[in-house]
Amino acid sequence: MPSNHERALDALLRRGRLRSLDTPAGIDFTSNDYLGLAQSRALADAVVAAIERGVPIGAGGSRLLRGNHPEHEALEAEAAAFFGAETALFFGGGFIANTALMATLPSRGDLIVYDELIHASVHDGMRLSKAEATAARHNDPQSIEDAIKTWRAAGGDGQPWIVVESLYSMDGDRAPIDELAQLATRHDAMLIVDEAHATGVFGPEGRGFAAHLEGAANVITLHTCGKALGVMGALVLAPKTIRDFLLNRARAFIYATAPSPLVASAVRAALQICRDEPARRERLHGLIAFAERELKSKTRFAPSGSQIQPIIIGADNSALALAAAMKARGYDIRAIRPPTVPEGTARLRLTITLNTDEAVLSRLIGDLVTAEAEVAA
Repeated sequence: MPSNHERALDALLRRGRLRSLDTPAGIDFTSNDYLGLAQSRALADAVVAAIERGVPIGAGGSRLLRGNHPEHEALEAEAAAFFGAETALFFGGGFIANTALMATLPSRGDLIVYDELIHASVHDGMRLSKAEATAARHNDPQSIEDAIKTWRAAGGDGQPWIVVESLYSMDGDRAPIDELAQLATRHDAMLIVDEAHATGVFGPEGRGFAAHLEGAANVITLHTCGKALGVMGALVLAPKTIRDFLLNRARAFIYATAPSPLVASAVRAALQICRDEPARRERLHGLIAFAERELKSKTRFAPSGSQIQPIIIGADNSALALAAAMKARGYDIRAIRPPTVPEGTARLRLTITLNTDEAVLSRLIGDLVTAEAEVAA
């Protein structure tokens, strides 16, 4: 007799939603390696130099025990200065950092208002939180304000927490950061901005869309290190009181083995590249602009305005078939299906990175048009 797990997997298979692992093959249009740093000589040299000066691979324990290394502290000091925040705290990954923020900071009696398209890591953190949580319409400050006013009218007397991404990972669209910051100030709310897909790509020196808000007493930002920075981990930028509270109360930080000091060294090098090599960003923005022109002239898909371009197909099976057709043509571009995206919006998520060029982009978009027609026939 099949187990519950077997039946659940079979149901996913029948619905075309069974996940599996696939090794990279073909031209990269699916990774988040926006600045082409993940396999760069620059980061490889930084890691070799760190090993040669004695930086260990493993931390050996949590940072509150013996796992705190000078490389962690150097990274946090440099990151705080680079982004313009009072302090930084380094986590092993963006998912766990977001989960820790939501599980730890909002208290019983507070209200979390989150964008309806917020990342899964925020949802997991909210499940652990004692605060009330409610969704707001995507990129709609008025919906957030209405939620806070309704909560206050019903007797809510805690602190509101507004949680958004600055650049959304599946649609590639930008949040109205300035309006949200004004709203947060107006309602004595804390604003948490996940800059994961903007870090390294947008803002002065790649400091993100909320760079001008860094250092504000009511703003917390999260900058992941495994996308444009090419390494792994995540930096939470926040006022010192928030950092100290996380250090004392965030279970995902307290009880986790510290990130590799060697990784911290590599992130330091990536931040330096962001600061010292603006040509990387300029070239990426040139590719984004080129892709937008190609999409407008050759396809029915509206450009997103960023390095993340959704090719929304609709049905799960159609998206999977188109992804397979593109793979057969030599491209690595994956299908994204519900529940990662809303029902009826299965898509190919096309990412533009410095691992490609204009000629390949032009060929990709032409092949996409041909493959879509073939799949639809």
